Amino acid sequence: MVFYFISNVVTPPYTIYMGLDKHENEDLLRWGFPEDVWFHVDKVSSAHVYLRLHPGESIDEVPSSVIQDCAQLVKANSIQGNKMNNVPIVYTPFLNLKKTQDMDVGQVGFYKHREVRTIKVDKRINEIVNRLNKTKDERFPDLRAEREQRDKEERAEERKKEKEIRQKEKEAAKRRQEEAELRSYSALMKSENMKSNQDGGSDSDDFM
Repeated sequence: MVFYFISNVVTPPYTIYMGLDKHENEDLLRWGFPEDVWFHVDKVSSAHVYLRLHPGESIDEVPSSVIQDCAQLVKANSIQGNKMNNVPIVYTPFLNLKKTQDMDVGQVGFYKHREVRTIKVDKRINEIVNRLNKTKDERFPDLRAEREQRDKEERAEERKKEKEIRQKEKEAAKRRQEEAELRSYSALMKSENMKSNQDGGSDSDDFM
């Protein structure tokens, strides 16, 4: 089971999701989207919360209010973290998550620690947590199928862009050829005119 939430503090809203338990987290780690951002209470057991970015968006462009929503949701879903003040929440791009065979179920590391960010949550804000919980939706998605469909659409979009680029290059080459032919024709006409003028001068001399 996966829990989905909507962060509607901005427009368009964001989708946030998390797994039911550590076993579900394994599936999320395997089939998350490259554009997702992962959140967790630092050094304390908690839910793995994911934020799905909008197409073409970077982590730096996510509004602070949305980051705060994710951080509050992580804290609220940590037995220890929910009781603590000044809780550090770490978050990083999904592609920075590292999973090796020797790790326990639900455990994760990082490829680049410099890409891990931290936000401090002073205390639980019930207003935020309650707002998010009102949007909570429990589903049993086929995570693998969703990821494969996402990748399929991405490949199709890349092929479309490549086709458009090739078409533009073809059109540009055609324009260059037409321009070259036009310049060649103009030069030829100029040469013919000069020759015609010279011939005309000779005829005039003969008439004299």
